[in-house]
Order: sequence, then C-alpha cells, then structure tokens
Amino acid sequence: MFVTAIEEVSKFTRAIHTITRNYKETIVSPGAATFFFVNEEGVAITCKHVIDLISNKQAINKHYENFKSEKVLIGKNNKYNQRIKALEDKYNFKSDTTIQIQDLFLDVTSETNFNYKWINHPKYDLAILIFDNFKNPLYQSHAKFVKDSSILKQGKFLCRLGYPFPEFTNFQYNTATDSIEWTLSGKVATPRFPIEGMLTRHLINEGETMGIELSTPGLKGQSGGPLFTTEGLICGMQASTNHLHLGFDMKNFEFKTNGRTIKATNQPFLHVGHCVHVDIIKKFLKDNNIKYYEK
Repeated sequence: MFVTAIEEVSKFTRAIHTITRNYKETIVSPGAATFFFVNEEGVAITCKHVIDLISNKQAINKHYENFKSEKVLIGKNNKYNQRIKALEDKYNFKSDTTIQIQDLFLDVTSETNFNYKWINHPKYDLAILIFDNFKNPLYQSHAKFVKDSSILKQGKFLCRLGYPFPEFTNFQYNTATDSIEWTLSGKVATPRFPIEGMLTRHLINEGETMGIELSTPGLKGQSGGPLFTTEGLICGMQASTNHLHLGFDMKNFEFKTNGRTIKATNQPFLHVGHCVHVDIIKKFLKDNNIKYYEK
C-alpha cells in the first residue's frame, strides 16, 4: 500500500544520530531522531523536543568540563570523598544525569562542515531547521504537503517514516580524554523504519485542530518524521506517543501454559501516535517566509 510512497518520502527524510553518557558511566548510549526537508534550499522541519536536546549539547558538555576542572584541584586526603560529594551536589550530578552529548546530521550535504540554526514553534512540538551556506545537497526532492486537509478523516490509513532501533556503532568512550566521540570505524547508518496506522481522532487545542492521532504508536527515533498518504503527500509530523489505559486489568489471573498453571498481573495500554497537523506546519512555514510545496 505504501511501497511507492515510502520510496519517495525517503528521498528527503534524514536521521539525526546522538550519543550520550551519564555521570560515573563509560557506557555510551546511542539514540536517533528524524527530520525532513521541505524545499530545495536546505530547510527542514523536526520536533522542538529534538532541537531542545541538541541545543543543550554545548551547555551540558561545558558543565561537565567545569566539574572536571574543579575535581582535579581536590587533594587526595581523608576528606576526598566528602569533597567529591560536595562537588557533585554543587553541579547537581547524580547517576542518571546526562553529562555529555554529541550529534550527527546524516546525508545532508557532501560538505564536511556546515552550520544550522532553528526556529521553535511558540506553542507546539515543531521546529524549523535552516542549514546555512548550504551546498551539494545529499537529499533528493522535498516534501509536498497535502493541500486540502479535509481528506484527513477518521478511518484513513497513513504512514510514518523514521529511524528507530539505532544500529550505528561509530562511536566510543575515550578513556584518555574522559569523553565520548565519533569514530571512523563501525557502522555508520541506521535503517529507516515505516509504521502505518489508522486515523482515530483529531487533536484539538483551544478550538484549533493541532494534531492527528493514529491507532499505532510512533516509535522512539521517529520523532520529527513525516506522516504521509499512500501518494506520498505529507499530512503531518510524528511528535509523541500517548498511552491509553484499556481497563482490562488482571491481578493474579490464572491460565495454563505447557501443562502448568501460571498467575499473571497485567495492566494493558493502547499506545497511539500523536502527530503535528499539516495545517499547523504550513502556517508556521508561511509565518517564517519559508518556501514549501503543496499538491
């Protein structure tokens, strides 16, 4: 159903790879997000929460560097552990505190160095990405937004595309520098992953249709990815997943399996995807004088 559409949308949908590290850990955690281009001028869109993570990178990394600078000044004496604890409290470092972040935008341009800036939507989980001094693009085509959003009715099947389940391995923890970094070895790419769903409800905020709910979840890594029709027309952007309690709770429910009686406790939820509505996206692009296309 979506074979041709996925091939078309893949031409302008790209991945953001991130690596993070928590305090007192040497394990590097990979993550991914998605963005897609809306014109031929190097302008794309993604989720605001994706941009928030990336924009905090410099501050988070600098915060840890400052911590390390103070730590080396602590003498090895009988109050060492106490002073380290005081320093950790000063910097608000706990075991689950992210202390380092690095990111990569994949297959944007053949240029090795490029800059980008962003414009966050004042209300919704939406951001415009603008790549400066854009040359030699590695994406082909661009989004074509559905012109008449009235076709988006309950029961319509749509598809999302993104980069969940990260498989890239081109990163490491550098013991000598106590930092995480990208490497020239390892797997660079993560395969794209589509997931379809039925339009279940429109999401309304203060009388404004701001989103589309789908019967299936948007997967981690698909945030910022396009929502599209079987024709490849963009009608939204994956932003979050909501969890609806089904009410079929079981407590010590007995059932037989492999000749044995098992007791199970379960509280099932339906995970539904929430997407930013196409009309919100187009208005935001128009308000910021960004060229986009409709069909």
